[in-house]
Amino acid sequence: MHFRPLLATLLTVVVSSPKGVADAATVHEPRRHPVDVVRGVNLGGLFVLEPWITPSLFSEWELTPLSPVVDEWSYCTVLGKPECMRRLNAHWASWVQESDISTLASMHINTLRIPIGYWALAPDLSEPYVQGQIPYLRRILDWAAAYNLRVILDLHGVPGSQNGFDNSGQRGEISWAKRPSDIRQSLDSLAVLARIANEHRSVAAIQAVNEPANWGVPKGVITQYYLQAYQLVKSMAPRITLVFHDAFLPVSEWSELVPANMTGSYLDTHIYHVFSEDSLRLSYDSHLSKACADGEKLKQFNTRSPTICGEFSLATTDCARWLNGFQRGARWDGTYLTTKSVLPGSTCAGQEDLSTWNVERRMFMRNFAMAQLQAYEKANGWIFWNFKTENADSWNYIKLAQAGIIPNPPVGSAFDICPA
Repeated sequence: MHFRPLLATLLTVVVSSPKGVADAATVHEPRRHPVDVVRGVNLGGLFVLEPWITPSLFSEWELTPLSPVVDEWSYCTVLGKPECMRRLNAHWASWVQESDISTLASMHINTLRIPIGYWALAPDLSEPYVQGQIPYLRRILDWAAAYNLRVILDLHGVPGSQNGFDNSGQRGEISWAKRPSDIRQSLDSLAVLARIANEHRSVAAIQAVNEPANWGVPKGVITQYYLQAYQLVKSMAPRITLVFHDAFLPVSEWSELVPANMTGSYLDTHIYHVFSEDSLRLSYDSHLSKACADGEKLKQFNTRSPTICGEFSLATTDCARWLNGFQRGARWDGTYLTTKSVLPGSTCAGQEDLSTWNVERRMFMRNFAMAQLQAYEKANGWIFWNFKTENADSWNYIKLAQAGIIPNPPVGSAFDICPA
């Protein structure tokens, strides 16, 4: 007998019941045949700093040659804990407001993915990071409950960095899992998230770790960690779904893991069109075709394990300032990794300013949005990165939806950009 996975069940409860979260606590009988999909946004840039999302936090080092500040670790190192705490407290209090959650609910978003680092959950106090995030996290979870939104708590950074990206907390080396204590500390962080989940019915899922890089951490190590994470989360919070990332491997690489060993878990894959020159060279039509083809791949694996696209955007260039890292330029205009632009004469001017987009660009972006929503709903849905940004408009869900570029409601199955 085929039962819908837990996350989809909880979503149905919230959508169909006027009492929402209160009813979710009393549901015991899963329903057959998933009909609901995840339609979500990421609350990125809040508990894990990324210079391109909130450049105002990093602008004082903008002109410093070889800036010592490039990520949250170095941000707190240079400022020192007292000043880092003062600034980040102000940031945590302001970056996500109840008005944001209300706006997203009015846009028919049903899921929030909240990235958070291990240093907020199971910190090593000898490190430069500061703590104090959890009260702000709980505030968002309460708002989510009030607006009938489900939440995925995403362990976005782990000790030593799982990918070397600034979004892990530390840019540079990939050192996660080189010490046994790294895995223990990561699991301790998941245990804290499980306890929080038990206290907040808006939490439907926990993500084991965001984007572990298979080129820096062996797949076997990642797999073993996922199995440990699954056992821990299910033992502490049985109603919670575990989400695991594909580690930048083809989704088929995880066939042996699900459903046999991690029943009911969700596979998360991230699909961007900007981080390679091949992607950047795609024509408008080719971007649409690629999105549709990606949807077919996810649809196939979705029969094995519920699959979501947990990060994507409308960007077709890497021109968002500092997207590739603080003080780094863009491949698009030849200011990052090469001195030659991707296409002759390509410039970043206006690429991330919605007000400068002409009719053709706006029409393409709307079609690109609909193609991706339609494609990813052939599996179990999608979570846009990001809910908002300071000045990168093709990554700003709220602004794109308010401009009519992302449709409201964002029901992918209602669109016909991709072949049926």
